[in-house]
Amino acid sequence: MELNPFNEIPIARRDALRATIAGVGLTAFAFEGVHAVAAVETQSSDARRGSPKRYNMKKSINQWAFPYPQRMNLRECMQLAKDAGFDGIELNYDLDNDLSPKANSQDYVAIRKMADKIGIEISGLCSFLFWPYPLTSNDPAKRTRGLELASKIGQAAHDLGVENVLVVPGAVHIPWRDDHEPVPNDVCDQRAKQAIGQLVREAEKLKICLNIENIFFNGYLMTPMEINSFVDSFESPAVRVHFDTGNISMFQHAEHWVQILGKRTKNVHLKEFTKKGTDYSLETFRPLLDGTTNWPAVTEELSKVGYDGFLTFEYFHPYTHYPEALIWQTSDSMDRILGRKS
Repeated sequence: MELNPFNEIPIARRDALRATIAGVGLTAFAFEGVHAVAAVETQSSDARRGSPKRYNMKKSINQWAFPYPQRMNLRECMQLAKDAGFDGIELNYDLDNDLSPKANSQDYVAIRKMADKIGIEISGLCSFLFWPYPLTSNDPAKRTRGLELASKIGQAAHDLGVENVLVVPGAVHIPWRDDHEPVPNDVCDQRAKQAIGQLVREAEKLKICLNIENIFFNGYLMTPMEINSFVDSFESPAVRVHFDTGNISMFQHAEHWVQILGKRTKNVHLKEFTKKGTDYSLETFRPLLDGTTNWPAVTEELSKVGYDGFLTFEYFHPYTHYPEALIWQTSDSMDRILGRKS
């Protein structure tokens, strides 16, 4: 049996002694080797487990990560998010379901009360409707319908007591739709500014924020400087930025955008992306930490600009089997990113 060169006690026997000490709580046992092991095992943080630095940003998850409405109703989604440790949930506005043109103010007040009873915040409203009805479409009817729906989303946010409304201001190109006619860049910019200009007056009255999201895939507002110029042109506190970490990660880096956007950022999507792939569709996005995003750099840059709002995981593919697993896994990953588990 191999001997320990420092005290000549066999290693197997030393391990047994250490186990005995742990069992009876003899922390003051005079055994130098055991003290050394204990010192290592009781370190306050381990960078392999999570961020050594704790961040005050709040955890949120988008409703698209849940099998809603096919296998979970709205209450179940909210309760699961709460049970998994999220501070908030981002809800989605559609043409059907709980948040839609079919709902009224009374319905939204009931949803707000339900969230309060469960004990979870509604971190914001999001919608896919900006794609079939772009605010910059060449089709005047689609532009009109897009403005109408954006207005309804804003009113829903107000009735829900929610400040954050994600807005896609326009699109030159929409690669996942075959019914979108490309819009010239200058025309897209002109129409987008006109549309947001109409919506901002209503937003100010409702006391909500129109948060402009960086998309990249739509060929519009491709750099943080362009977004800053767009947002600043309205000279209104009701127009801010919804920063999405994944949407620009094909060729750029999320941590570089944070400092440039600065205080304009009102809400954040955590969307994992992998630069190792060659598929540039929605399938490129991954479960959190299963990608190439530099999360320590992103959270540190957000902290430097004073951001302490919601970080919302956005993912479009609920698990086919045991869908609760994605919610719990994401919560654990965000705990590690935010230094809640280290």
